[in-house]
Amino acid sequence: MSDRILMAPSLLSADFTRLAEAVSLVEGAGADFLHVDVMDGHFVPNLTIGPPIIRALKRVATRPLDVHLMIDDADATVDWYLDAGADWVTVHVEACDHLHRVVQRIHAAGAKAGVALNPATPASILEEILPELDLVLVMSVNPGFGGQAYIPSAAPKVAAIAAMIAACGSRALIEVDGGIDETTAPLVTAAGARVLVAGNAVFGRPDPGAALNAIRDAGQAAVPRG
Repeated sequence: MSDRILMAPSLLSADFTRLAEAVSLVEGAGADFLHVDVMDGHFVPNLTIGPPIIRALKRVATRPLDVHLMIDDADATVDWYLDAGADWVTVHVEACDHLHRVVQRIHAAGAKAGVALNPATPASILEEILPELDLVLVMSVNPGFGGQAYIPSAAPKVAAIAAMIAACGSRALIEVDGGIDETTAPLVTAAGARVLVAGNAVFGRPDPGAALNAIRDAGQAAVPRG
């Protein structure tokens, strides 16, 4: 596992009337991914964007689109997001009846496959699917809204998943989403997270690019050496 911390700013917190500018700004600051939160108003109590916005983002983005599907029945609609240009697609274990099949379809489309866990979902649920994954997303808030406070149980869960990844020889990255800022980033990177999603802590600051790099630097400093 690489020790480099990767940043995935969440466009949910950007100004949607200036989305292309937001993309250019964070890419210029060194963002590694663009995190796109898709919410359906059913699996989570919020409604955000869908394939047309992803398709538009694909036209302006130079970094991979990291699409997080917080939706019911991803089995039925995952192809919409793949066709729209998602480079990484993460589905919730809690919302997929046929998780392995969905992961196979994501890979068959040439994209990277991730699985997300809500705060109350144990790491052990990943045991069978982990060797097939490129990414595990640990939710450090209950999904649905930006700006929530970090849930401390996320770091122990990251550590447990990191141990599972090492044991099975997986190359999956661990991503954490929810309440990530300069204070909380070190907690999860010390435990094994290598991709940090930050929304309000980036786009809610006067200088989003500087904020992005401050979070990365804080997380990088906590990565164990050796």
